[in-house]
Amino acid sequence: MGGEKGFQKGSPRLFGSMRQNAHVMTVTSVFLRTILERGYVHQCTDLAGLDAVLLRQPTPAYIGFDCTAGSLHVGSLVPILLLRHWQRSGHKPIVLMGGGTSRVGDPSGKDEARQLLSEEQIAANMAGIKAVFSRFLTFGDGPADAVMIDNAEWLDSLNYIAFLREYGRHFSVNRMLGFDSVRLRLEREQPLSFLEFNYMVLQGYDFLELWRREGCRVQMGGSDQWGNIVSGIDLARRIEGVDLFGLTAPLITTAAGAKMGKTAAGAVWLNADRVSPYDYWQFWRNTDDADVGRFLRLFTDVPMEDIERLDSLSGADRNAAKKVLAFEATRLAHGDTKASAAAETARKVFEEGSLGDALPAFDVTAAALMEGVGLLDALRQAGLVHSNGEARRLIRGGGARVNDTVVVDENRQLTPEDLKDGIIKLSVGRKQHAVLRRK
Repeated sequence: MGGEKGFQKGSPRLFGSMRQNAHVMTVTSVFLRTILERGYVHQCTDLAGLDAVLLRQPTPAYIGFDCTAGSLHVGSLVPILLLRHWQRSGHKPIVLMGGGTSRVGDPSGKDEARQLLSEEQIAANMAGIKAVFSRFLTFGDGPADAVMIDNAEWLDSLNYIAFLREYGRHFSVNRMLGFDSVRLRLEREQPLSFLEFNYMVLQGYDFLELWRREGCRVQMGGSDQWGNIVSGIDLARRIEGVDLFGLTAPLITTAAGAKMGKTAAGAVWLNADRVSPYDYWQFWRNTDDADVGRFLRLFTDVPMEDIERLDSLSGADRNAAKKVLAFEATRLAHGDTKASAAAETARKVFEEGSLGDALPAFDVTAAALMEGVGLLDALRQAGLVHSNGEARRLIRGGGARVNDTVVVDENRQLTPEDLKDGIIKLSVGRKQHAVLRRK
C-alpha cells in the first residue's frame, strides 16, 4: 500500500513518525500542523505548495465515499476526521458520494471484483451513509461549510466515445498498470475486469470536475487511493493547466496487526441501528494498551497535551485513558448524551455488577417465552454472535452466560423462570452483554 510513484513535479513525500515530527516544524498552516502532529499523513504530492495555498484563502478539499454498504464503519473514520480537521481549520470540506462510481467498483486494496450493485441498492446505501456526516461536519452555504455532492451528476450523462476522446487519451495504460491497485491484482493472477480498470479514469475525472465546479484544489484519501489521486492531478494539469494537490493517510491497523473497523463479531458500523452506542463505546474501551495514545490522536478531539499525559499512564491507571478514548470517540459519532449513557451502563455492569439502560436489548412475547426460546437463537438475535454455529462453539468453550451463570448446554431453553425484574441478561465473555425483555 502507498508504494506507488507519483508524477507531480518532484517525488511524493512519505512521512514516518520521525519525519512527521520534523515536518510539523516546517509547515505553518493550522491544518497541516494538526494532522502531521496527530499522525494522519502518509503521502503528500507537494507539502510546501499545499501549505502556501492554505495560508492564502479558504480552500475546498474532497474525499470520495462509494456506496457499497448501508453504513460506513470505523475503518472510514480517518478520512471523515480528515475532513473534520479541514473544516475546523477554516477550509471547505466536500463529501463526494459515489453514486456513479459505485456502479463500477474500486479495485484498490481488493483481491477480487466487487459485486455489482443495483440502482436501488446504491440509493439505499447512500441514504444510510449520508446520516453519518452531519455528526462530524457542519453543512451550509458559508465559505467553510461542508457540501455533499453525488458524482452521478456528471458521470451518468457522459457520452462514452466523446469522453474517451477528450479525457481517456491523457491516461497512460503503462502508468496505470504500475499502480498498486492494478499491479497487485495482476501479479497475483486475480481477475481485473475492464469495468474496474476504468475506475481510475472516472475518479481522475471527478477531481477535474470538482475543480471546475467548486474550485476544489485538494483530494484526500487512504493510502490505497494514491494512484487514483495523482491520476486526477495529472489530468487537471494536462486539461486545465492547474496545479492540484493530493494527500493520503496511512492504513490504520491495531498493534496486533488487525485492520481497523473489524472485530470477531463483525464490522464496527457508525450507524446506531447497526452497532449500538454502548457496543461502540465498548469497542474503543477494549483498545490494546499499545494503541491508546495513537487512537486518542487519530479518533478524538482531545488536546495533544492531555493525550501525552493520558498516554503516560501505565498499569491499571491506563484504563482511565481507555475510558477517555471510548467516551470521546463515542461522543463524536453519537453525541454527548448517548456517550454518557454508554459510559454509565459500562460502569454499572463492570463496577456494580448491575444492568444499565444502554445495553443492547431485544423483545420476545410472553407466549414465546412460555414455550421456550433457544439460547442459540437468543444469542444470535441479541447480536452477540453471527450464527448458531458460532453460538455452539462459544457455549462449548464456556464463553456464554445467562444471568451471569456459565451455560454448558447448547440446547438450553430460556423460560419465564430465567426472568429477573422482567429481563434476562445474556453475556459473551466478560465484556459483551445484552438483555432479553418480555413484552
